[in-house]
Formats: sequence, structure tokens, C-alpha cells
Amino acid sequence: MAATPTSDDFKPEQSLSQGKSSYDAMAAPAPEAPAPAALEFPEGGRQAWLTVFGGFLVLFCTFGTVQSFGVYQDYYSRILLSERTASDISWIGSMQTFFLFAGGLPTGKLFDDGYFHHCLAFGSLIYLFSIFMLSLVQPHQYYQVFLAQGVGMGIGMGIIMLPALSVTSHYFRRRRSIAIGVVIAGSSTGAVVYSILLNNLFNGKVGFPWGVRTAAFIDLAFLLTANLVMKTRLPSRRERPNAKPVDIRAILSDGGYWLCVVGAALAFWGLFVPFFYLQVFAELHGLPKTFAFYAIPIMNASSLFGRTIPNFLGDYFGPFNIMIPCTIISGGLMYLLFTATGVAGTVVFAILYGFFSGGFISIITPAVVSYSRDLNEIGTRIGIACFVIGFALLTGTPIAGALVQQNHNGPYIWWRPLVFASIVVLAGAVCLIASRQILSKRKSTHVL
Repeated sequence: MAATPTSDDFKPEQSLSQGKSSYDAMAAPAPEAPAPAALEFPEGGRQAWLTVFGGFLVLFCTFGTVQSFGVYQDYYSRILLSERTASDISWIGSMQTFFLFAGGLPTGKLFDDGYFHHCLAFGSLIYLFSIFMLSLVQPHQYYQVFLAQGVGMGIGMGIIMLPALSVTSHYFRRRRSIAIGVVIAGSSTGAVVYSILLNNLFNGKVGFPWGVRTAAFIDLAFLLTANLVMKTRLPSRRERPNAKPVDIRAILSDGGYWLCVVGAALAFWGLFVPFFYLQVFAELHGLPKTFAFYAIPIMNASSLFGRTIPNFLGDYFGPFNIMIPCTIISGGLMYLLFTATGVAGTVVFAILYGFFSGGFISIITPAVVSYSRDLNEIGTRIGIACFVIGFALLTGTPIAGALVQQNHNGPYIWWRPLVFASIVVLAGAVCLIASRQILSKRKSTHVL
């Protein structure tokens, strides 16, 4: 989810580590031909920071909601869909996450063609309609929840998130890391707020319907504000008819690039398991309910730092050199959850896992873009990677749910999903290491 680079930012065969923020590449779905060298960026100003603020609000509503799905997972398994297995319920959240990422493939092209406001307005309407429909679902009607939350909200998120990230790059080049960092901070901030808010509303006097409506009215205010304050600045692809076409064949035959994509997909396959199941894990191990409600917010709060600090380190040491250790540590931390059966252990796990998993998420895109030989390829490579990663996110947590509980009355067997998640994340790290070696030989540098 990155910012659209310009010719001043990108040089063929040059590592992104020099001057690229971790999300610097993720916001620009299908970049245009190199802009003139004299192109200037305001690097601030009223409209620039209003656009950054709007992006923060969009990420607050979209990715923040995805990362707080553990609250829904817990409530559905205990009350609203109590007859369903953990795997069945996970399909709702995983479908939502799939559309969030896979939507980047079509909306990236629409953004580059100048349809930013169309995407933002249309996606906001779909998302808001769907979340209000979620507040009307009847107990034990699985299909209603799946359609409203998994499909409707997911499609709406997928339409608005990538354009909201991309437009920030129209205003910043030198200070882009700061700007993108502020936008990305919206996801973890939203996850913390929604996790605490929804837990207290769902399990208090307000209840599920008005708890969801409360979140929906917050989303309505935030998305309306974002639609009003965000504006594009640079010309679209339609206004640059001489843009160089993308060499799709070269991308599809790039073995090192595909190793990176496969490694990212494997890591994402298991990465979100704790985000979905930590609250359920805490409650089933006898932790006080008042504390269990805050397990996911603690992890998301730590993720806020994990998505900013490694981001800046990647500018100096290279995205691969920061991302690979974060991936390995995230996979190893899964085993720490076996001992996190008390308050102290759960807090330690939530803080560590939130930070290092956030580090991986924030840096994977610049790592993917490191393989671009031409400015015009960047958006296409990002879109392909997001689409593949979407399928991993679609199936990862349902597989974990099937492993943890084989029927809705059966016991929870935690070692199976945790071992699965750890193995696939570590396998992803192996692929990323191999990918880095290929890129290092290609570019003759170790700063990758």
C-alpha cells in the first residue's frame, strides 16, 4: 500500500532502501511513466496534511475493523452464531480480509486512470450500507452475517483503501515516510479503539445491534470527512497517453520476484491467527473477562509501533534486511503462546507479537517493489502480490479454526493451529531469504 513514486524517487536496479518508506510503494497501484525531473512536491501545506488526515481516517475504518475481528470471533462463537464452529466463523473475517487486499488489483488501475473520488465515494457507500445491514442480522443466521460483513464490508474496504494510501504520494517525496506513517497509523489506532468499544458494547447493556450501529456512525462521520478533504494533485494516466506499457511477461517470468510473493503469502497465511483467536484463547484459559477484552487492543497498540519503527529502519538498512528478522521472530513467537496462560504471559505475547508482525506487514511491499526494473512496473507488481496474498488471508484463519475445533461442541486443541501458523510463517521466511539472495546478486549490494 504505497505511495506512487516519481522518476526522482526510483532508479532501475537500485535498492528501495535509499529513500523509500515501508509503505512508500504500496499506495500506487499502476504507476505512470516517469514524471519530469523538475516535478516538485509541496512536502506539506494545508491540503497535503488534510489528505494525509483523510487517509488516516480511511485506514482507521477499514484495516482497523479487520484487525479487531477477534472481538466478533469471540462474540459469534459464544452468542450470535454459537452453533457454528470456529472455522465457520473465521470464514467471515477471512473473506473480509481477502477483499481488502484483492481489491487493490482493479482499484489500482482505476486510481491511476483518474477515478480516485469515484472509488472513494462508491466504496464508502458499499461499506456503510453493509455495516448497517450487519446491525440488522438475526441470531443464528450465518448467511446474513457472511454477506453483510464478509462480502459487503470487504468489497467496500477493498475499493477505498488502496486509493486512500496512494493519493498521499501526490504531495510528498522527501517527507513521504512521515506522511505514509501517519496514514498507516490509522489502522492500528482504529483496531485499538474498535476492539475496546465493541467489546464493552456487545457485552454490556447496549448489545450487538446498537454496538455495530455505533461503529457504523463513527465510520459514517470519518468516511464523509475523508471524502470531503482528500484531493489528488498529479495528472492521471489518462492525461498521459504516452505512458510506457508494462512488460507483463518479464514480471511473470521473474523467479526472484515470485519467491518474494510466495514467501509473503506463506507468512500472511499464518500471521493473522493470533489476531483472530487471542481473545478466545485468553477467555478459555480462565483469564478474567475484563482482561481478555483488552488482549487484542494491547496487541494492536504494539502493532502501531511495529508499523512505524521498522518502516524507518528499512529506509537505511533495506526492507529485506528488516523484514526477514521480523518474519522469523513472528513465527517463533507462536510457540510463546503455549505458555501465555496467565495475564503476564498474555501481555508479553501481545506486545511482542504485535510489534514484530506489524514490522513484517509494513515492509513487505517495498520488498516486493525492489524487483521493479522500471517505474511503470511498480503498481503492477504490487497489485499481483496483493491479489496472491489475498488468497492466503482467505484460507489461513479458517484452516486454523478447523484445526483448533473440529465441531461446535468439541474442545479447543490449541497446539494444532499454532504449529500450523508457525510453520507457514517460517516457511515464508525461508522463501524471503532465498529471494533476497537472488536480488543481492542482481543488484550487487547487501543493502536490500
